[in-house]
Amino acid sequence: MPIHDWTRVPSGLFHDFHQSWSIRLKDALNGGRLPRGLSALVEQRTGPWESDVLTIESTRQPLHQRMTDWNGNAATSAPPVTRIVRRTTREIYAVRANRVVVRHHLGRIVAVIEIVLPGNKDSRAALRDFVDKTIDCLRAGVHVLIVDLFPPTPRDPFGLHKAIWDEIMEEDFTFPEGKDRILASYETGGGRAAYVEPVGVGDALPDMPLFLANDSHSCAA
Repeated sequence: MPIHDWTRVPSGLFHDFHQSWSIRLKDALNGGRLPRGLSALVEQRTGPWESDVLTIESTRQPLHQRMTDWNGNAATSAPPVTRIVRRTTREIYAVRANRVVVRHHLGRIVAVIEIVLPGNKDSRAALRDFVDKTIDCLRAGVHVLIVDLFPPTPRDPFGLHKAIWDEIMEEDFTFPEGKDRILASYETGGGRAAYVEPVGVGDALPDMPLFLANDSHSCAA
């Protein structure tokens, strides 16, 4: 599959591709690429990758009809008027995204495939959250494969891999000429290793190792 320039399409279109690709990765892994006792599932981000805050809103009555101010007046639903208004849905798509999880038949998570969305790098907080939760997985003994088909941003000027690996060991990293997207597979256990493949728009998407145990991997992506 050639790598497209996904910066040229709306975030919602990439989100749709992301969801479909997750299903195909899961089917490929379960079609003979995983050893007996392991299975791949497509899950929404939960557990160590999900926010600890859950907001619940009743649907029996619209929220604006139930809100009142201190004087007992109903809150208005008219949009506020200011000189500048900015909106984005990218982080919302990031929260709704699926991931491919490889589980042992007893339920333990062995590995995770994470396809990066624009919302994962749209702000310092989003990037920090993504990096922290990747490190949390590695510390818990879960191997991680990251596919980042978007160019560096001011938040990750040397790419997402360096932002993650700097939390383990700071090393210099530069992209090769014409290669500003990155795939990175992290092996964790007795030690940690990163297998990194810089790619560019138009390149064929390479196979990447998905570690299932120390020194044992399948091919994915």
